[in-house]
Amino acid sequence: MLIINRIFRCILLSSIILGCVGCSVSGKQERNYPQQNWVVLHINSTKNLDDLSFLAKHKGKFVLQLVSNDIVEAAVSNIEVNGQKLHEKLQLKYTIESGYVYEFSDPITLQAQTHYTLSLSTSINVKQIRIVPHRSNPIGTGKYYNQWLNMHQSPEKQQALRWFKEARFGMFIHWGLYSQAGGIWKGTQIEDSPYPGPRVAEWLMSPFRIPRAEYQQLASTFNPDKSFAQNFAQLAKKAGMKYLVITSKHHDGFALYDSAVSDYDIVDATPYQGDLIKELYQACLAEGIEFGVYYSHGNDWFDGTDGNYANVKKQNDKLGIYTHAQGKNLWDPSSNTHAEYLSNKAYPQIKELLTLLPKLRLIWFDGDGFITEKQAFEFYKLVYDNNPNVLVSRRVGYQFGDYLDAGDNVIPSASEKMEKQWETVGTTNNSWGFKAYDDDWKSTKELLYYFIDILSKGGNYLLNIGPDGEGKIPQQSAQRLTEMGQWIGTNSDAIFGTTRWDISYEGANETLLSGTGHRAKSGFNRQFTHKDFWFTAKQNKVYAMSLMPPQDSIEILSLGKGSGHIDAVRLLGSTQKLSWKQTDHALVIDARDWQKAENGFAVEIIFK
Repeated sequence: MLIINRIFRCILLSSIILGCVGCSVSGKQERNYPQQNWVVLHINSTKNLDDLSFLAKHKGKFVLQLVSNDIVEAAVSNIEVNGQKLHEKLQLKYTIESGYVYEFSDPITLQAQTHYTLSLSTSINVKQIRIVPHRSNPIGTGKYYNQWLNMHQSPEKQQALRWFKEARFGMFIHWGLYSQAGGIWKGTQIEDSPYPGPRVAEWLMSPFRIPRAEYQQLASTFNPDKSFAQNFAQLAKKAGMKYLVITSKHHDGFALYDSAVSDYDIVDATPYQGDLIKELYQACLAEGIEFGVYYSHGNDWFDGTDGNYANVKKQNDKLGIYTHAQGKNLWDPSSNTHAEYLSNKAYPQIKELLTLLPKLRLIWFDGDGFITEKQAFEFYKLVYDNNPNVLVSRRVGYQFGDYLDAGDNVIPSASEKMEKQWETVGTTNNSWGFKAYDDDWKSTKELLYYFIDILSKGGNYLLNIGPDGEGKIPQQSAQRLTEMGQWIGTNSDAIFGTTRWDISYEGANETLLSGTGHRAKSGFNRQFTHKDFWFTAKQNKVYAMSLMPPQDSIEILSLGKGSGHIDAVRLLGSTQKLSWKQTDHALVIDARDWQKAENGFAVEIIFK
């Protein structure tokens, strides 16, 4: 049994070319060489390996692989990288020209420009340890970085980012042909579909593997009520939201506006008389709500063939890299190439939306999938060239976004520092599109918790509604947003235009979310107490927010004398004069005469 328990020197394979993970662009092969972003540790018994380490050049999730000249049936293996431990019975996963690849199932997380030590115990006769970017962590060559940075740092983009940072709260809307089905296809709920994939309603076409022609028939009955635009915009305003983002085209390829480059849209394929996106845009502007559109650019199950899966897989197999098929139409792909789809539909539709919506605030790209670094950059540049005031989301690909999202229903820890302004996108139940039988609604207090927790960490909250096929918003969703709006209206000074304070929260530990499935499976069991506070800041002011009705005496430990000299304290939504004192231990406020609001309160603390 070979036991390796040493620290190895890393060799970056920037000069070794084994293949490419690119795809065809305008008839030419774009060559992306992923090995320059790998760390490869060569195991050589003739070297002194006792005091060596490796430097991670990039941050994100990485997969650990062992390369050997030998085949073994199963080998219990343990690996540790700076405290991150993996234990698994490894089996052969890939055969490549240079040997046999064994791979740990769970990824590790690395930080950029950080030194790491690694120890390994295994019976595999290892000749290389490969640390490969996880499929959710594509890393580019840096070829387009300076061009992107010049655009990102332009006065127009920076002004738009200042608006985004102050906006804090927005409405996400997932709406399309799938909304009519409500998560059910031919009497079967999506959870019981025969094929793998996300069980959220807007993915209906994929886990049921519905042929394109059959799915297209949904368009013949898609005829929403004309009141939808006013209803959506008014609810967003009532909820205290400052912006709205709607799915102009989801992965199913159907456009909710009149597109000149495709007949698969609301005007040409449905009985509806009008343009949904344009109507909602106008309604939002009338209500003072800024407007954004979601657009699935890499995945299009109607016109985007297999999402370039076959080409990428062919090259990845040579390298011993997993190619994930999720989100790719492998059951009934269109006959064109993926590059043709981009040139003939995706790029033109982005330009159409920018022309149709001159006051557009942002484009929320999604489904970057297997687009290349060059293609992701071209999407960003296309937006900038047509309207430099429009922000671009992270999911355009290859870190070309103007701002980040933490992930679907993902709330990061207060200890995690984001490199750009960011938002969390969340749902009011457990699906994004309308799911007729999903009654697991988050309470108003739970949603307020996510909101102020995100605020305290410096982020925005983009909270989703899923209207049905007629455009009706589920009553439970509308009610909770309305109740949030009442709290936000009273405490708006603690929300809009604020930044992160030195301390994010005090009291109980964070209740984090790691995804839509996490909340659906585990529920929400947090019990709030009078000791829980979340903080934001603005100039010389700090805001402390609570989700509990006040006790007669309020103690905020983070605001004792060590925090600075306090000049004044104000209860938001009230003009009454407060009695308070700042001790070495805490800020103590007399709240005996306060109204006992069920969902809590916020106080403004003004420092000298």
